[in-house]
Amino acid sequence: MSLVRKRSVSIRGHRTSFSLENAFYDIILSIAAGREVTLASLIAEIDESRDRDSNLSSALRIYALDWVRKNCSSHQ
Repeated sequence: MSLVRKRSVSIRGHRTSFSLENAFYDIILSIAAGREVTLASLIAEIDESRDRDSNLSSALRIYALDWVRKNCSSHQ
């Protein structure tokens, strides 16, 4: 079981926080590394494109899930 952990990052000049399980956080880190972007810039991109009715933590989980689905389906 992966515990939810609160984390903070600076995006667009201000600090923001989000809560993610380690498994989701590891996926987000891997995506940033694979794209050769900073964690903060990836999170800013996700934040900019998220539905304003959802919170950042949920948007990060959905982004990670979509990435896994896309990459797993392309290897089958």
